[in-house]
Amino acid sequence: MASGVKPRVKVPATATAGEVITIKTLISHTMESGQRKDSDGNTIPRSIINRFHVTFNDETVIDVVLEPAISTNPYFEFQATVPESGTFKFTWYDDDGSVYEDSKEVSVG
Repeated sequence: MASGVKPRVKVPATATAGEVITIKTLISHTMESGQRKDSDGNTIPRSIINRFHVTFNDETVIDVVLEPAISTNPYFEFQATVPESGTFKFTWYDDDGSVYEDSKEVSVG
């Protein structure tokens, strides 16, 4: 598991039915590409978040495959339509097999 990995998610707590909301996510991660060398000339192993997946009430909203060219601390901002109250589930997958998750509730009223 990469050290210091911390997901952050910003989702409005409330919305109206059918409203398009903006969701912002950031995960603290070094995103080492596997191309650099350390001070001894050894290749630093690749260690990246390779997939980001978001669902709303178990329906996929966004599913992104990330490549080594993605910068440190990947940030995503996207919009989603909220048809009803429910839960957004955010999942990040690491090369080392680690999975980082967060979830946020949205209340439609």
